[in-house]
Amino acid sequence: MGLDIRIPLGLIFLIIGGIMSVFGVFTHGDTALYEKSLGVNLNLTWGGIMFVFGAIMFFVGRRKKWQDDPVTPRPWERDPAVKPRH
Repeated sequence: MGLDIRIPLGLIFLIIGGIMSVFGVFTHGDTALYEKSLGVNLNLTWGGIMFVFGAIMFFVGRRKKWQDDPVTPRPWERDPAVKPRH
């Protein structure tokens, strides 16, 4: 099956995290904006975390480990009675 939810999920987190990070960089010196968060630039912090999470999800989703390999069965599809050949 070719559907992997990690690819669109990773793209969403990449885009939103990138937008938040860019906004955090441009509003870095604005003390009135970050007054409620005790001066911590949460846009930059959480934008970076979301960007990294999105990149991990996207690249793990793009990885092809067992897809398109009709010869080697997946571990959960192997017959336990048949012993592997070496």
